[in-house]
Amino acid sequence: MAALVLGTAKDNQWGMKLSSFVLGERLRQVVDAANERLDHMSGGRYRLQHDLRKTAGARGRSGGGLGLRVLDAWTGMDRDPATLSGGESFITSLALALGLADVVTGEAGGAEIGTLFVDEGFGTLDEDTLDGVLDILDGLRDGGRAVGIVSHVGELRTRIPAQLRVVKTRAGSSLQVL
Repeated sequence: MAALVLGTAKDNQWGMKLSSFVLGERLRQVVDAANERLDHMSGGRYRLQHDLRKTAGARGRSGGGLGLRVLDAWTGMDRDPATLSGGESFITSLALALGLADVVTGEAGGAEIGTLFVDEGFGTLDEDTLDGVLDILDGLRDGGRAVGIVSHVGELRTRIPAQLRVVKTRAGSSLQVL
């Protein structure tokens, strides 16, 4: 029994500890929830897959059941998340964060995480991807969540109705409500 729990049993093909197996199952749930949003934000191009073989960027024999792969519908190939560009990483990370919030909400008896702040990353997105991300964030806001965006991207000024702008002067900074 100890060998099974520690992941050292000979018939344990993944060399995975029981605790890693449990965490891996939770990661699979988060990935499933994240894919709903990632599909929209990437225009159907990307999908995440829980990978038992290895952790992203790991060089060892086993990743302990906590690996991810990115399936690219355009190329038909899967790849390591470490190979994603800045914008691709941004939407993947945002999708995972929202998926995690969904899983936590489901386990907390429906108690929602009511506020989300997204700090930067929007400058790495092309126009179409930015539209997809903002659609997702608008949907959260329409569903009753508060969504705060911290950004310097000019296009967001036209898309975000309520804004707090930080105005810097020699005498210090002040807030302007728009």
